[in-house]
Amino acid sequence: MPQDLVGLAFAAGLVAALNPCGFAMLPAYLTLVVRAGGTNVSTAVGRAVAASAAMTLGFLAVFGVFGLLTASLASTVQQYVPYATVVIGVALVALGLWLVSGRELTLLVPNALTRNMSGPPSRLGSMFGYGVAYALASLSCTVGPFLAVTGAALGAPSTLGRVWIYAAYAGGFALVVGTSAIAVAAAGAAATDRIKRILPYVNRIGGAVLILVGLYVAYYGYYEIRLFHAGGDPTDPVIALAGRLQGAIAGWVHQHGPWPWLILLALVIAGASAWAWRARLR
Repeated sequence: MPQDLVGLAFAAGLVAALNPCGFAMLPAYLTLVVRAGGTNVSTAVGRAVAASAAMTLGFLAVFGVFGLLTASLASTVQQYVPYATVVIGVALVALGLWLVSGRELTLLVPNALTRNMSGPPSRLGSMFGYGVAYALASLSCTVGPFLAVTGAALGAPSTLGRVWIYAAYAGGFALVVGTSAIAVAAAGAAATDRIKRILPYVNRIGGAVLILVGLYVAYYGYYEIRLFHAGGDPTDPVIALAGRLQGAIAGWVHQHGPWPWLILLALVIAGASAWAWRARLR
């Protein structure tokens, strides 16, 4: 199995999590994870891991379908994906308005992970669905690299080699998303006692973030619709500004590879373990 193909797939997965089309949805995802993390660090980390795994599966499910399509058919379908992007953006705005109005939204996490944890029992489908939405919003920007990974996988000499290439792509995506989610969930849970004064406003703050993200995602979909179907001008100040920010972050991720994420993940796990041990002693 060519190691360079596995490395290429892993790097593509890292950057896929920070693609310019779906980039804005990552902070919204982290907002949802923080909201449902709970006040116990181990609970928050467990829920973040479960949510990230489900989101990754949802993301890969969409791209797996595209991988089964021929390149020509995928290119045809890709032209109509921006309409789905607009719908996703509108749905995020609606969800944000729901939270800003003071209503509750429970992050769905499997009962197996919450048997001994506080909080309501739940399911895993919501984060899988968010991963699907993230993938649909990201298709226009990432389907090309993914199809390149698919072609590399088909050229692998064995079935095991193909599986490793796909697993490397999934691992790169999950490392960025999972490390970010675990870090913010653990930090949020550890700081809960110090920020009790703003807890009643957490829903509204998260809702405001979702509204901003939804507006940008819907606008990006509209921008792509103009490009694909109306011969629109590719220069757009809003998209350009977001693209510069995303490009800087994605470039840093591509340059440094997985090591910063692995180090951060190890530090977060060590810190969460120490916090949980200290809490048990109390």
